[in-house]
Amino acid sequence: MRFLVILGLIWTTAAHAQDRRPSHCIALAQVPGIEYLHKASFREPVEKHAVRISYISHASFLIQSHDGIDVVTDYTGFLGVTTLVPDVVTMNHAHSTHWTANPDPAIPNVLPGWGDYGLGIEHHLDLGSMLIRNVSTDIRSFGGVEEKGNSIFVFEVAGLCIGHLGHLHHEPNDAQYAALGRLDVVMAAVDGGMSLDVPTMMRVLKRLKAQVVIPMHWFEEWTLSAFLTGMSDEYLIENEGRSSLTVSLRDLPDRPTIKVLAPRYLQDP
Repeated sequence: MRFLVILGLIWTTAAHAQDRRPSHCIALAQVPGIEYLHKASFREPVEKHAVRISYISHASFLIQSHDGIDVVTDYTGFLGVTTLVPDVVTMNHAHSTHWTANPDPAIPNVLPGWGDYGLGIEHHLDLGSMLIRNVSTDIRSFGGVEEKGNSIFVFEVAGLCIGHLGHLHHEPNDAQYAALGRLDVVMAAVDGGMSLDVPTMMRVLKRLKAQVVIPMHWFEEWTLSAFLTGMSDEYLIENEGRSSLTVSLRDLPDRPTIKVLAPRYLQDP
């Protein structure tokens, strides 16, 4: 069955080849991994062939390319004391802390992770140096389930495949795993209750096999600690108190790594 799903995805990509740039993350070939580079202010230029990821708050991250593209995930309308206007914002609507009904009209690309009820939405935004796409997932809603009510967003930039799992409420099925493709870096909610329980999230991450995991959406230190303890048998844990990191496609680390970032709102110099 999984082989048929992958064949179906390959056929779909081929059918739309003339209309859109295909994903390089949905590929079977092995590619190099990640090297950590220097820490930098979000206002400083990003090194060529690299990506900077800054943890803003809750589930919001600033993802920046070397040529100046700024993307904010799970945008709530507030980034901090800054005049930054992102080029792209993504949103999920499981809770008000993941979206806003009134995004800044100056933002060129606003990508909600939901569409009409139960129908989902599809994004395939090609910005040249960055490709942004989504995979719809279900969410719990009013005691039931809203099919395709949220999205996992994937950012393909500098040869990297960066996934933001959003407010994930269930383990992806085989078709969703196949649609995600390879992920080098993944941001994952580890609160253990509002989104996925910790054992299920650990199972998802171990199947995705991303080389770098960035925990998010944790409310108390003990929930983060429970996640780190559960993952420590297979992952190296690095917690240096930083709010950002810069990654580049280089040599694969010796073992998968969890990079704990401290949330910090943006502040202009």
